[in-house]
Amino acid sequence: MTNLLVWPVVVPLIAALLASVWPRRGAALAVLAMIVNLVAAVILLLTVNAQGVQSQLLAGWPVSLAIALRADYVSSVLLVLTATIFLLTSLYALSYYTSRDVASRFWPLWLMLLVALNALFLSRDLFNLYVALELLTISAVALVAVNASNESLQAALRYLTLSLVGSLLFLAGVVLIYTRYGTLDLQVLSELVTLDLTLWIALATMSAGLALKCALFPLHFWLPSTHASATAPVSAILSALVVKAAFYLLLRLWFDLADSSAKEGATGFFGLLGAFGVLWGSYNALCASRLKLLAAYSTVAQLGYLFMFLPLIAGAPDGQASPISAAMMLFLLSHAVAKAGLFLAVGYVQQRIGHDNIDDLDGLARRLPISTFAIALAGLALIGLPPSGSFLAKWALIGALISQAHWFYLGVVFTGTLLAAAYTFRILGIALTNAGEPESDAHQLSGNSAALPSERGESSGAWIALSLVLLATVGLGSNSAELWSFMSRQG
Repeated sequence: MTNLLVWPVVVPLIAALLASVWPRRGAALAVLAMIVNLVAAVILLLTVNAQGVQSQLLAGWPVSLAIALRADYVSSVLLVLTATIFLLTSLYALSYYTSRDVASRFWPLWLMLLVALNALFLSRDLFNLYVALELLTISAVALVAVNASNESLQAALRYLTLSLVGSLLFLAGVVLIYTRYGTLDLQVLSELVTLDLTLWIALATMSAGLALKCALFPLHFWLPSTHASATAPVSAILSALVVKAAFYLLLRLWFDLADSSAKEGATGFFGLLGAFGVLWGSYNALCASRLKLLAAYSTVAQLGYLFMFLPLIAGAPDGQASPISAAMMLFLLSHAVAKAGLFLAVGYVQQRIGHDNIDDLDGLARRLPISTFAIALAGLALIGLPPSGSFLAKWALIGALISQAHWFYLGVVFTGTLLAAAYTFRILGIALTNAGEPESDAHQLSGNSAALPSERGESSGAWIALSLVLLATVGLGSNSAELWSFMSRQG
């Protein structure tokens, strides 16, 4: 059954090559590959649940030379999350990209982005992680510029420049570790490394590169304009998965290679930056003039919460670190799905009414009720209210903060939650304005409402966005106990 480890990488890779050769069949090939990828990810998850951690060395080479793959309890869940979001977002993209030229560029890049994410979650050695990170960067940058508008090209160029800096920093750390220890396999390194100056420098440079890639405050400055300039499916994946992949890699580095004292020092620093990210991102989301900018700044804030979990895990007493880690991953899952749904709903609104200016959305709930409901449910998950999975995760975060006496972080959590509620209800308050008025009266009350579409039906794009946010709220919330238990297992 370990051959299952190659399927999440090989299937989308073959589909990407075929979509490049036959661009007119790109959409069909992509959707088929997404379905097969989801099936393979689910089977792998069930295999890990039944048999434990799965590992494979490709082509029979020894550890020092082989491409080593590994699926544990966390990475197998992330593979299923990635497959689910990609499949639903691909279905959304079928009707979103109406231009044949744009679609022919989009689908091969889209599939290569999936290859990179799956390879990153499965790779066990630092060089292959670097390769996956580079492929992720190149695919993501190209997708930001896929519609070739001036705004998206400028954002993509900025994203490319900063991402290359991050990649070079990560590569420098990889070179230092290989020079010092002669291997890049994480499992072998975890038994060999000692915390000397070389390892400190390597971890510091790699962490700086990954912090830039996952937009940790104050290195977040590239994210709002990039996410706001990209098309809706690309923004959804960037926020839901791409920045989370860099966070996941940073997590593996410190918790696989550093000792307890080093972890406490480094994670304390990350937690402090995350706290400022929560406050800064939430404040800017509240002040944002556009829906996509609001969603982008809220990503900075939600990433801050993830980094605030790290000092709690490192400082937890024996036996309590795993539940906190599981709570952090549940928070990551909930935010990923909710943010994907939010960006798709915002993209649908933008397509239908021609803009996403928040102050000009009065009457939106009457004209586009499904999209408005999707935005409301996504806001519910971002705030951390029941029944979303983020509610239990945030509750566990608060409990751990109290038990470890992190009072500053506790204040940050409450302030960030209030700000998230404020920007969510700001949108809903405007969207519900004139919602109960007859159409003719609404037009008289607001000139902005006349710009909204007259037809009341909403297409599949709105329903797909709603499906994602329902998964983030009802789906993850109702199954949070099982996920928590699964991701708390060691391995």
